[in-house]
Amino acid sequence: MAIPAKLQNDLKQFQRLQQDLGNVGQQRLQLDLKLRETNHTLEELKSLPDDATLYRPIGSLLVKAKNRGEVVDLLTEEKETLEVRVKAIERQENALKERYTTMQRELSEALQAAGVMAGGTSSAES
Repeated sequence: MAIPAKLQNDLKQFQRLQQDLGNVGQQRLQLDLKLRETNHTLEELKSLPDDATLYRPIGSLLVKAKNRGEVVDLLTEEKETLEVRVKAIERQENALKERYTTMQRELSEALQAAGVMAGGTSSAES
């Protein structure tokens, strides 16, 4: 049985939503990893002696830091920025998940109403 054009369009939108959800999930994982790495670095800095030589990145270069405080300040600022970005992407991901769940339910109902079921049988055969 042929699927109506509107339903085909809705299915394409659903597939795009699935891709968007996967992309946002990947972005969140990357941000989480960077945040954990930054937290770990801040913790490691505490165990270094006060006179340890530290370097900080400037673009693709590493430059000797003036002191530990400079590096701690940079990392703390980066950590705060990452925390804000993680929260924002989590909100986006949650909104997409809600939309995904709603759309999944609506498509399932529409497919059943159109006589197309996941198993490939129509409701008339049931």
